[in-house]
Amino acid sequence: MKGAKGKGANIAVWIILGLLIIGLAGFGTGGFTGQTRAIGSVGDREITVNEYARALQQEIRGFESQMGQAMSFQQAEALGIDRAVRERLVALAAIDNEAERMGLSVGDEAVRDELLAIPNFRGLDGSFDRQSYRFALQQLGMNEGEFEEQLRRDVTRSLLQAAVVGSVSAPDSYTEVLIGYINERRALTHLRLAARDLEAAPPEPDEATLQAWFDENAARFTRPESRQVTYAWLTPEMMLDAVEVDEAALRTAYEQRMSEFVQPERRLVERIVFGTDEEATEAMAQIEADEDAFEDIVTERGLSLMDVDMGDVTETQLGAAGPEVFALEGPGVAGPLPSEFGPAVYRVNAILSAQNIGFEEAQEALRDELALDLARREITVLVEDADDLLAGGATIEDLAAETPMELGQMTWTEGATDDIAGYSSVRAEVARLEPGDFADVLVLEDGGIAALRVDEVTPAAAPPLEEVRDEALAAWQEQEALRLVAEQAEEMRQQIADGATFQSFGYPVQIVEAAHRDGGVENLPNALMAEVFAMDEGEVRVLRSPTAVHLVRVERVYEAELAASEANGLRNAVVTELTQGMVRDVYDLFANALMSEAGIRINETAVNAVHTQFR
Repeated sequence: MKGAKGKGANIAVWIILGLLIIGLAGFGTGGFTGQTRAIGSVGDREITVNEYARALQQEIRGFESQMGQAMSFQQAEALGIDRAVRERLVALAAIDNEAERMGLSVGDEAVRDELLAIPNFRGLDGSFDRQSYRFALQQLGMNEGEFEEQLRRDVTRSLLQAAVVGSVSAPDSYTEVLIGYINERRALTHLRLAARDLEAAPPEPDEATLQAWFDENAARFTRPESRQVTYAWLTPEMMLDAVEVDEAALRTAYEQRMSEFVQPERRLVERIVFGTDEEATEAMAQIEADEDAFEDIVTERGLSLMDVDMGDVTETQLGAAGPEVFALEGPGVAGPLPSEFGPAVYRVNAILSAQNIGFEEAQEALRDELALDLARREITVLVEDADDLLAGGATIEDLAAETPMELGQMTWTEGATDDIAGYSSVRAEVARLEPGDFADVLVLEDGGIAALRVDEVTPAAAPPLEEVRDEALAAWQEQEALRLVAEQAEEMRQQIADGATFQSFGYPVQIVEAAHRDGGVENLPNALMAEVFAMDEGEVRVLRSPTAVHLVRVERVYEAELAASEANGLRNAVVTELTQGMVRDVYDLFANALMSEAGIRINETAVNAVHTQFR
């Protein structure tokens, strides 16, 4: 604006600024609190941006806990996690919309009962604790009104779901048929033949035969697509020698984390609090008479062991009860003793010895941690420089020459996990890039960085026969041997039909009294049991597996026969499995019908805005 000359120029500038402000006013602000408040709706029920963000975050965290490592949003998208979350929220919104249309809802008392039943909101005495409640909601990024409204919808939804699927159960006839199918058995005679049972190995094929076979089976020898990659990378471990940690920082870290290194004796303690001394004394007498009574008392009070678990505590933390609880020489029960909530019985499950790790002993581990942290910080500063170099036209080689990043090359194929390919973000980036694509700086899972360039892509292709002749010849001989063995088995089957016995051929014969459909027969692959159970009594067949040929005769078909206890257990399991499957199907059909009737609207702009926050 300083460069604008004259009154006309100033007016033009203010007009431009005014238009810019108007445009930004309609755009909204950052985060999840802008003008767009919903990612979509089903009927009149909106799916808010915050609902979607929370559900997406919870789902990703669940996958991370299963995998034992962090997951990038790009990985989540590749696995379809975002789509699955949206589909689930849309189905739930359809149920909510129908409940609202019907005027179905639950009162405050039902919400209160559900709230009080949530274990995470209870205090040490097992009762509802408002501080725990507020803290848990704070961790979820919700306020009390939002959570209780969500709880009301959940309870209402469960009423509607129960009305739809509550009467669904597996038909008795279907259950009995399935039980009979599962537990039907066969008595078998089995003879196994392999290539070693041939009198002579197959002769080597001529060139034309081997080439023709190779052309028909080229897929067996096809090499996967490979990518020649040039990269520059830098990890915190690679910078450890260049990072210096002074003793003052080590001592400060040691003092800040003193509680980790110097700990008094602790004990794993559970506590049951009672209303009166008489109740506590009576409970203690029960426990002394029967050590299992502690769990019974917990159950009788409507609690779980998690509710009475205090974790590892020090003598000081137990207050007046500490001396007597810590006087126990091993696991045991003490009480009645005082607590801040009333008389209590304490159970010690384990003793954790005191530890006193001095600075000299701890400094090596502290140095490694601080050095890695410093290295990560230095790498974070380097990201902007690396981005600027690439934006200015620098190559990967230039990046390695002008920064501490190291140059490397690899031939990458899908499934490779060596060195830099061990990072999931690198694998995803290599799979995405094509030759000539602009390189970006990737931030790796451990705080390192990398920049990649795909120089060449070699498509998946079968090599010429000359390159894999030995491998192809061995595979042909194996297949040819199995074909000859099958011919031999077929001749044996004809002889058995004419009256010969299995034992007359001189091979080991296996007699199976009661084979089940799920297999478990030695030397007979489970994959062949479906064919075995399709055979009639007295029938003989030649069955083939990848490495052998099997001559099988069904001697007898046994209908399902189970003892009463086994029959009840199997019937209950089958009924449960069938009913659950039918409930899922009915519920899906109901939800799909509601979605179709109410109509689904998805705001892709809002969805992308949420995704941007995760990237």
